[in-house]
Amino acid sequence: MADNRPIGVFDSGIGGLTVLREIWNLMPDEGTVYFGDNGRAPYGTKSKSTVIRYSLQNMKFLEEQNVKMIVIACNTASAHAYHSLTRNSSVPVIEVVTPGAIAAAGTTRNGRIGIIATKGSVNSGVYKEAVERYAPAGTKIFQQACPLFVSLAEEGWWDNDITAAVCREYLTPLKEEGIDTLVMGCTHYPLLSDAIARFMGPDVKLINTGVAVADVVRDTLNSLDIASSGGGEVLRAFYTSDEPKLFEDVASPFLGRGLPAGTKHFSTDRYEV
Repeated sequence: MADNRPIGVFDSGIGGLTVLREIWNLMPDEGTVYFGDNGRAPYGTKSKSTVIRYSLQNMKFLEEQNVKMIVIACNTASAHAYHSLTRNSSVPVIEVVTPGAIAAAGTTRNGRIGIIATKGSVNSGVYKEAVERYAPAGTKIFQQACPLFVSLAEEGWWDNDITAAVCREYLTPLKEEGIDTLVMGCTHYPLLSDAIARFMGPDVKLINTGVAVADVVRDTLNSLDIASSGGGEVLRAFYTSDEPKLFEDVASPFLGRGLPAGTKHFSTDRYEV
């Protein structure tokens, strides 16, 4: 049975738009409702209990938008709040860490995998543990925090001399380790993929977690028989807990196509959890 309700996607800000874009690319007939919690970003500096509270509030908002699935397009929220959401949500919940880890484990040929992420994600070890769970025994995993990549992505400096210099500074240790697979463990990082790929060279496969997540979303919709029937106008709704114009100004380069447009303000902190 077809289900034309939209898919709900939330992130602490705009990085999750790279996941949203991959969902659109793979499933153009699926409507979406995106919530960027920019007013309370970043999540990476918050306690686990606070991230769980924020995520449950975001979940309640998306459920009120009559979504059929919720995608946690935030690495920190995926790491801290996924299990809380699955216990409390009325719809299926997809997170971003496991799909990327599975893709990396299935891609490496020499058993040497690199992970780049924010300091918070690297320190938590969430990606490393996920890759270890699915990779063959003996696989070596190397992590590198790349905090400036987020600023470069939001500034629109995706592939210039400054980006190349920062790539060289962050990625040289991973290149020297001889990795053949690199997980981009932050939803901002795919915007810098051209610069990252150029530095790492053609023998290193980049894992875009957004692509892996979109595959899981499609497979889950099909297995539950809740994919859209297609036809008619496709919903593309955006909400932010900050100023809508600020959100759209920063977010538009992520999506193109004249989007996001018509963004509305909403503060999910009104929900009691």
